[in-house]
Amino acid sequence: MASRRNFIRSTGIGLGSAALISQLPFVLGSFSNAPKSIGFQVWTLREQLFEDFAGTLKKMAKLGYKEVEMCSPLGYTGTFDKFNKYSGTELKKMIEDQGLQCTSSHYNLSELRDGYGKTIEWTHQMGIKQMPLAAFWLPKDASVDDYRKSCEELNKIAEKVKSEGIQMAFHNHHMEFEKRGDELIYDEMLKVLDPDLVKMQFQVAVADIGYKAADYFRKYPGRFISAHLADWSKEKNAQVPIGEGDVDWEDFFEAAKIGGVKNFFVEMSSEKFEPSATYLMNM
Repeated sequence: MASRRNFIRSTGIGLGSAALISQLPFVLGSFSNAPKSIGFQVWTLREQLFEDFAGTLKKMAKLGYKEVEMCSPLGYTGTFDKFNKYSGTELKKMIEDQGLQCTSSHYNLSELRDGYGKTIEWTHQMGIKQMPLAAFWLPKDASVDDYRKSCEELNKIAEKVKSEGIQMAFHNHHMEFEKRGDELIYDEMLKVLDPDLVKMQFQVAVADIGYKAADYFRKYPGRFISAHLADWSKEKNAQVPIGEGDVDWEDFFEAAKIGGVKNFFVEMSSEKFEPSATYLMNM
């Protein structure tokens, strides 16, 4: 049976037309594994948020997004530290006043090493329950052993985080999907990271170099807690709004249940948020 994405393509229905799609339930049906709630990552919207935090959040909520994933202002110096003029409690209220929830935020390793106490205090004030480490940011030529040592350090940090009732996680970039000889860095990291202490946040954008999130969700059941959503078109050789590219989203969400994924955050350039929301809300 043709997927919803292929049906839309073959019939010429524009993904921006949410009203038209919503009128076709007898054709499109509903996908039981589709997420009940979709969020967005703030990084690509940082300039808009700096100019008008409440207004930008309100706009995203109107598009149908229910969750927001922050970047810690204590660790993202030079960018999100502009929000340090607010306490975590104040920032949480500003987010919730726009109808959004924040259960996850990105962190840098330096703040977890050197400013752990303040970071945990802010995290509790925000009501955040998931702490994805953004990256190790090791040198470009770092060895697999370098990554293993960093994973061991993260396990120790994650023990402290768990004692606070918070789940540590790790967010991949393309760099973790490089090989050193026959060893894929990401696979070797999964061998070292404690599956209970450190869950994984999968960045779907690595589809552009041939890695499928669904494959990892099935290969490592229960190892994941969230995902960053993006789509890729091989034909256009570019990122495209979700539903317009090569990612099989029905397969993705089916596999995500096996992987243990609880939260989904769109992370793409700002103009792609609206059509991506339209597609996801009508699955």
